[in-house]
Amino acid sequence: MAKLPVNTHPDLLVGMESSDDAGVYRINETTAMIQSLDFFTPIVDSPYDFGRIAAANALSDIYAMGGYPVTAMNIVCFPADELPESVLAQTLEGGLDKLHEAGAVLVGGHSVNDTEFKYGMSVTGLVHPEHILTNGGANVGDRLILTKPVGMGVLATTLKGGIAEGAALESLVETAACLNREAAQIAGRFAATACTDITGFGLAGHVLEMARAGKKRIRLDTRSVPVMDRALEYGAMGLFPAGAYTNKKHFSDVVFIDDAVDETLADLMFDPQTSGGLVVSVAAGRAEKCLSAMRDAGIEAAIIGEVAGPDSCGQVRIQ
Repeated sequence: MAKLPVNTHPDLLVGMESSDDAGVYRINETTAMIQSLDFFTPIVDSPYDFGRIAAANALSDIYAMGGYPVTAMNIVCFPADELPESVLAQTLEGGLDKLHEAGAVLVGGHSVNDTEFKYGMSVTGLVHPEHILTNGGANVGDRLILTKPVGMGVLATTLKGGIAEGAALESLVETAACLNREAAQIAGRFAATACTDITGFGLAGHVLEMARAGKKRIRLDTRSVPVMDRALEYGAMGLFPAGAYTNKKHFSDVVFIDDAVDETLADLMFDPQTSGGLVVSVAAGRAEKCLSAMRDAGIEAAIIGEVAGPDSCGQVRIQ
């Protein structure tokens, strides 16, 4: 799209210029519309759980912008000649249950016959124009709070290979299917300055987007990053998805890793997440109270870094 002439508009408050989580268009002085979509192939065997995870993932972009979802439409690519219709029905049921949990309504969708199963949602949300959270608003000195552990890509890889046991599957499903709604609401109460959700580019890649959008230098402390159970163990066995190594190579010129950081732990910073947590930037004086509120709500959150200073291009240092 960078090579194509894309129109803009005075009411387009967030477009494609900063690789943000969703687009935002102002309707009037008190209401702006958030639009996003996401879909992907199954990461678990259970169709119902796949639907829950895909819906939670799509809804997350709305929360990352400081808003709340109101409507959604299903996106389906389904191999009708290869899979029974019950698989599709269970997937849609899982997505619908998660959408209802979020307080939004389904208004339709579109399906095509495809050789590979894919499912997701296009989601519309609302936000006050003055309360939009973007990925570029962090201030120097802010602390970064991560609201879910990393390691989903590693666990998904081990499950596909038949290596991980049931406990790993349960952990993956419950973490990925968990809505980021409450974490976003708490972040709003503590005047978060920036936010993004962690998905395919991994923790380091999406934090880099925050650094680039805000022209800041960000430090990540690997010792503070929450990691899913056994993800380090499986990662040390080399069971990372290919995307982790692609991410690490792609960002190598602007994401710097200290020599003292364990190699497996460093690689986990690039592990692609499916429906990962939010990274929220909060002023230093409010960060601990925000973190306590999240933990009181049962959210496995942690302060994982800080905005260290200005940088015209944006960069991340992993320590």
